[in-house]
Amino acid sequence: MAKGYWIAHVDVRDPERYKDYVAAAKPAFEKYGANFLARGGSITELEGKSRARNVVIEFPSMQAAVDCYNSPEYQIAARIRQQAADAEMMVVEGI
Repeated sequence: MAKGYWIAHVDVRDPERYKDYVAAAKPAFEKYGANFLARGGSITELEGKSRARNVVIEFPSMQAAVDCYNSPEYQIAARIRQQAADAEMMVVEGI
């Protein structure tokens, strides 16, 4: 079974509120087996528009990645994130 990966590109508008998002998302990430591979850190722009924060999260499966996003636990966190940041997020199937 292929792993699933969240890829998120984020510009945080309210750093204090974003901390609330991180705390609120933690239970969903733990429940669905999230493993953070990249979380912020420095970037080297190569092509296109980038955002300040880039995150890659590995899940045991594509289904786990999608289920995590759609879970009641994460949807509470998502509403907080949407108030504090602008983002593009996607789930990508591993090989």
